[in-house]
Amino acid sequence: MQEDFTPVYIAYHKPKGIICTSEKIANNILDAIQHPEKILPVGRLDKNSEGLILLTNHGAIIDKITNARYGHEKEYIVTLNLPVRRQFLKEISAGILVQGEKTKPCAVSLEPNAKRIFRITLTQGLNRQIRRMCTAYDYQVIKLQRVRVMNIQLGKLKPGEWRNLTQDELAVLFAAF
Repeated sequence: MQEDFTPVYIAYHKPKGIICTSEKIANNILDAIQHPEKILPVGRLDKNSEGLILLTNHGAIIDKITNARYGHEKEYIVTLNLPVRRQFLKEISAGILVQGEKTKPCAVSLEPNAKRIFRITLTQGLNRQIRRMCTAYDYQVIKLQRVRVMNIQLGKLKPGEWRNLTQDELAVLFAAF
């Protein structure tokens, strides 16, 4: 007899320094969350990035959210070491070559009243894509924070905090598949 399966869907504010892996290594995301269920991260955020990452025990949903062929949006706020040039935003929004692969067009905008902060919405997630796009223009990323995955917002979650997704969030999420 199969035991009852109760799906778990959580939003977590991954702090800088936590590693998105289920491997038994120091600072892994599962040890950081301490969830009673066996859950896995939906995609990745590199060790030096922070922000929203979803976790679930519903394996079938992971590919539907993370696979670039579905074109789901992930939004980030990026702080650079130097003022953002309009030409940089124009070129990365059209797509640039990163490690021999052209990035897909994306939405970018300068944050209001900020010279070194911009917002970018990706539909693909190449390894360290935003950092590599910035490096190609001689920028150094000071802070990289994911604030949205599809319809799910980071909101007021503080680093290290997590919450269950709401029924409304789940309804919109599942309607996208």
